[in-house]
Amino acid sequence: MADQQSEQAGEQEEAEARSAPAARVVYAAVSEQGEDELSRPLSSLFWSAFAAGMAMMASVSASGALHHYLPDASWREAVTSLGYPLGFLIIILGRLQLFTEHTTVAVLPLARRPNLGLAGRVALLWAVVMVGNILGTAAIAALVEYGRVQSQPVLDGMVAVSTKLLERTWAETLMQAIPAGFLVASIAWIRSATEGSGFWIVVAITYGIALCGFAHVVAGAAEAFLLFWHGEAGLAWVLGGFVVPALVGNILGGTGLFAVLAHAQVKDEM
Repeated sequence: MADQQSEQAGEQEEAEARSAPAARVVYAAVSEQGEDELSRPLSSLFWSAFAAGMAMMASVSASGALHHYLPDASWREAVTSLGYPLGFLIIILGRLQLFTEHTTVAVLPLARRPNLGLAGRVALLWAVVMVGNILGTAAIAALVEYGRVQSQPVLDGMVAVSTKLLERTWAETLMQAIPAGFLVASIAWIRSATEGSGFWIVVAITYGIALCGFAHVVAGAAEAFLLFWHGEAGLAWVLGGFVVPALVGNILGGTGLFAVLAHAQVKDEM
């Protein structure tokens, strides 16, 4: 009897080890990440966000290089999109501050304990991270254009990839930014529910964003500022024609949809 009970206990432990964590456990883990982000000094948040903005140019560089080296075929755009995850991998796996990822995570503590003080801290985190991300993309785009850190053919490929942004209207950018915000926000949730697969989670989700033509405010800002420094677009279009609608759409998708739904599914279990 004792041996049978011991065997059953062992089987139960193995079953628990093999099963996915409960939604409330994942929610608690992601919410704890949000608490950590809200407690960080503003200077740390800014420089982390600035570095993330600069790192995002890696996505544009890789996509531009693929665009340059691939033949002009119907499948070129699908393969070119494989370069898009590179910047996200550097930022997310490197724990840098990316608007729509850590900023969405920071909303969960507010959803659990709504109050004006916490709302102010979340708003301040959003503002600091967003400013840092945008300034980082503007700086690295200027370096790419004027510093000649890329060969001219690759730079031409980067510009060619980026000009697709000019084809969108304000409303199209906003609507196409909603699913991008939702998908990037989901990365923190999925990574907390799995172990050892963060690389492939980031690659799969961000490649899907590029393949579907969705708009991410920071990745798109790197492209938009490259177009600005290259003389293809004005600053008014960069900020008002792309950044603003992409930002609004990402917030709606990441916070208005993902964070709210993530909280709603476990609020009665907490």
